[in-house]
Amino acid sequence: MIRSTATLILASCLASADVWTDAFSIEKISLPPGVDAQIGGLATTPSGNLAACFHRGELFIYNPKEGTWKQFASGLHEPLGILAESDSSFLVMQRPELTRVSDTDGDGIGDLYQTVFDDFGMTGNYHEFAFGLAQDKEGYIYLALGTASNGAGIREEIRGRWSPIGLDRKYMLNGPEWRKYKGRAGRMYSRVPYRGWVLKVSPDGSKWQPFASGFRSPEGLGFDKDGRLYVADNQGDWLGTSKIFHVREGRFYGHPASLVWKEGWSREPLQVAVAELEKLRTPAMGLLPQGELANSPTEPLMIPKGVFGGFSEQMLIGEMNSPTLVRFLPDPVGEVSQGAAIPFLRTGALGAGNHRMSFTPDGSLWVAKTHLSWAGSEGLVRVRLKEDAADFIAIDRVELTSRGFSLGFTQPVDPESLKKVEITRHTYKYHAGYGSPKVDKQNVAIKTTSLSAEGRSCVISFKNTGDLKSGYLYTLRLPEVRSNSGKILLGDTVYYTLHAKR
Repeated sequence: MIRSTATLILASCLASADVWTDAFSIEKISLPPGVDAQIGGLATTPSGNLAACFHRGELFIYNPKEGTWKQFASGLHEPLGILAESDSSFLVMQRPELTRVSDTDGDGIGDLYQTVFDDFGMTGNYHEFAFGLAQDKEGYIYLALGTASNGAGIREEIRGRWSPIGLDRKYMLNGPEWRKYKGRAGRMYSRVPYRGWVLKVSPDGSKWQPFASGFRSPEGLGFDKDGRLYVADNQGDWLGTSKIFHVREGRFYGHPASLVWKEGWSREPLQVAVAELEKLRTPAMGLLPQGELANSPTEPLMIPKGVFGGFSEQMLIGEMNSPTLVRFLPDPVGEVSQGAAIPFLRTGALGAGNHRMSFTPDGSLWVAKTHLSWAGSEGLVRVRLKEDAADFIAIDRVELTSRGFSLGFTQPVDPESLKKVEITRHTYKYHAGYGSPKVDKQNVAIKTTSLSAEGRSCVISFKNTGDLKSGYLYTLRLPEVRSNSGKILLGDTVYYTLHAKR
């Protein structure tokens, strides 16, 4: 299923590749010889170099000006995140711990490995990934722990407390009997702390706290310019489609397995009524339709100020299974987080596997790839906005109105090109099943599409305002939209998640 939907997206990408590659150059970077070319973590150092963690545990430093690699560390266990504290000290999210790797003698090689934080459980289940890393303005580190999968059981030796809530531990062990009991464990499960949670940790590891729960496979974290913490989660049980969450302290985001580690919780999550879970959960800020936009979203990353022209300070989301990234424009209504997702760099030239990203001071976006034995890819690419492409046209604002939507553009729009706008809406099931079909899909009748005098703002009004419904995803298609100068719109589909009306 993953590979077939990815193939459909690839076909779409190839059809429009010239639009993106006309504006951006995409360059494949040669990697150090002899390494597994999957990259789990990527960060920019203060001097403008790149620190990359490879799948088999090496940490290399890449000098973009010289095009050279130098090994800094080795022996890391499936690193899936890195932060550069300096040119000689890095925080690395390994599967079993958050580690500081430092060069203490100035020879350019890490010689000190320090455990910063490891107060979370492990059962040996293959799906217990540890994802990271994001850092807030106060310096605190945020990491995310994946739940275990009933594609396998657990090992006899575990780390951390065992939750007695659920299937008895003796039936959870890997072995020939596991298939008899796996259904009773839940599709994904959390029997050691704090699987399915985001954790907040001080830089020295002396202070930490469970920050938020309700995640399945929270593959990436990142902050936007307003301090919102974004977390991407992947479609599966309890996730009708992949999602982008605005994560706040103490909230529950929908996957019930993690509730066993909520203070005071004593019930089997699988036995809790869906209606009750619905009341507990905070809905996703953005829904990413499976097979259309993203199958496996990864790291959220803010485009730096002054970089990529009209995309400056917007959020990008990686996507592992398809040759695209996602751009996200938040449109909060009061305290409710919602907004619009738009394809970015949707071209076969980018390729799949887009797992970790970083910007260097010259304005280059670096995209590191992996597959972890699923659909994806490997390697490292460099993306740059071409000097003659600064006048590209793209949507830079999406706002809900009381009658429809208002869109902003980076360049004046040719009015004739707006005649084919189409809108549909649908929702997804919130249930224990794996994924969800589109539910209650409907065409939305448009009353008017009006363009402002300067041509950079378009208001779309519905014939029936009753078509604005909470809990629905709105797909706005803008085929053939172009600027007055003839440039084709970069990203011609908008996916708006609506929870609160204006």
